[in-house]
This record gives sequence, C-alpha cells and structure tokens, in this order.
Amino acid sequence: MRDAVGQALFEAQKGGKHASAKPLSGYGDASVLEIVVDYAGNTFRVVYTTKWRDQLYVLHVFQKKSKSGIKTPKAEINLIDARLKRLREMHAAAAKRKKGSKDE
Repeated sequence: MRDAVGQALFEAQKGGKHASAKPLSGYGDASVLEIVVDYAGNTFRVVYTTKWRDQLYVLHVFQKKSKSGIKTPKAEINLIDARLKRLREMHAAAAKRKKGSKDE
C-alpha cells in the first residue's frame, strides 16, 4: 500500500498524474486529487493538492470505512477543507511578505 501511494505521489511531484489519482469530487478543478488504494480488504485514500506551482501538499490520509457507500464522509471533507484553507492563508501571507519586501 505504501509503495502504491509513494509511486503515485512521486509521479505527481514530477508533474504527472498516476492512473489511480483522480480529482476529488466537489472541488471544481483538478488541483485537489485523491488516490484510492485497496489493500488487504481495506480501502485507503490519500488526498493531496497541486494548487501551488512546484509544491505538493498531502492534505489527508485515511482508511475508508463504508458507512455511506463510496461517498467521502463529511468529517473527512471538513478536515480536508480546514487544511486547504490553512494552506491558502499561508500562501497568501507569504505572497504579501514577498510583495512587501519588493516595495522596500
């Protein structure tokens, strides 16, 4: 399982997209992706983003327990949303600092 996820993330870092990676439903564009790996009768999901150029962030890794079919549970989506929001804030602050240093 770790090898499959590692290979998929490695391909994403190199600018590619592994066959097991697909856009996570509900996020509009293809900058938030999901890798689904079945292992030993369990399903694991890895959610990552390539929204910021030359950077890949793993937002969440979890074992899918079938409570609502194939749909990602709301608690997992809330956690992904919170982490994505934090990344947006972090990158906005970095851009502001960078702009401020150019103005000086």
